Amino acid sequence: MELAEKVGRRLREVRVEQGLSLSELARRSLIGKGTLSELESGRRNPTLETLYALTTVLGVPLSSILGPAERTVVSGSAVDAVLTERFEHADAVTEVFRIGIRADAVQESAAHAPGTEEHIIVLRNTAYVGVASSPQLVSPGEHLRWPADVPHLYGAPSGDVEAVLIVRYPVIHP
Repeated sequence: MELAEKVGRRLREVRVEQGLSLSELARRSLIGKGTLSELESGRRNPTLETLYALTTVLGVPLSSILGPAERTVVSGSAVDAVLTERFEHADAVTEVFRIGIRADAVQESAAHAPGTEEHIIVLRNTAYVGVASSPQLVSPGEHLRWPADVPHLYGAPSGDVEAVLIVRYPVIHP
């Protein structure tokens, strides 16, 4: 089964489990109803931005929609990401991605669920990342941590960047 089909099936399952209509999820995520329908049916390839918009509204980590670490590339306007690991603990879900940020491109990411944090370790070239209002340059061998429950961005000002991205979602206990 292709990524689009797997992701679409899982999106629909989570939406139905939560009792949301297609229209309601589209409204809350600001994703067009037609786009969402095509995603759920596996007829459209999802982008990182779209998947994060949907998983934020659904209150689930991205890996809940992608499935087990399958080394499948999911792309956004500047970032290509491969989920390599997912760790679940009573207090948090942590995802580990190998990412590439394309040169001279910037990708803005909307706020994720409350309490979500991101950590990057740059492997090659210099990344421009962090909170959208105050991104920072991170050189090879350096790392940065920022709150991901606010708008944030990824950029590569001087050549393609390779990095490890860790996203930690707190588990909200009722």
